Amino acid sequence: MPSQKATFMGSQGFELAARLDAPAGDIKAYSLFAHCFSCSKDLSAVNRISRALNEDGIAVFRFDFTGLGQSDGNFSNTNFTSNVNDILAAVAYMRAELSPPAIMMGHSLGGAATFLAANQVPEVRAVATIGAPTNAVNVLKQFDKEMEKIEQEGKADVLLGGRPFVIKKQFVDDARNQDLLSEVAALKKPLLVMHSPIDATVDIDHARQIYEAAKHPKSFISLDKADHLLMKNPADGIFAARVISAWATQYL
Repeated sequence: MPSQKATFMGSQGFELAARLDAPAGDIKAYSLFAHCFSCSKDLSAVNRISRALNEDGIAVFRFDFTGLGQSDGNFSNTNFTSNVNDILAAVAYMRAELSPPAIMMGHSLGGAATFLAANQVPEVRAVATIGAPTNAVNVLKQFDKEMEKIEQEGKADVLLGGRPFVIKKQFVDDARNQDLLSEVAALKKPLLVMHSPIDATVDIDHARQIYEAAKHPKSFISLDKADHLLMKNPADGIFAARVISAWATQYL
């Protein structure tokens, strides 16, 4: 599988690290993948999804949000809105250097950001999300114990996935100001919602609300027994990719 490293300018003026995974043969379509909150483009599940899509002729462009992974910038100065704008910056790079994405995909909070970004990308023909929440506020529960300090002092050190991060009040305020279900209702793109019924990070009821808010054509696939990050069983990521590929083909 040919893989090329790339960089582009993110929404806050920092250089973001990206990777293009291309199929060995002809490219049927280009896709864009947005990773989960505090994760990176190199999460093992994303690698598996990318490889599986490549086998079906779909190229995958994935990148690290500002301040995460190999990208420059300060994570503490980012928020949900900047994530959306980073996705749009990635789209602009693809338009200029590759081809605009026909498929946009997002995992968890990256999926929620994809809802907003896809509404601003006319070339997109299909949108798929994995474990996406109905609101950006859902992520705040990961540092609920530090919320009082954030409100009073403006910031706090938190542990996310065992790693230290600084969360500022501006992040919290931005999350509370989002209206994601309205964006889902206005999407006007074929939507595939994938979610695990035992997801302990983003409850399955989020998927129900997203599905009900969306207009047809829309589809729901249960990722039975999968964890939120699709890490415990490698087959979960491959299954998700196979479903995305088969589902999106009808719209390409």
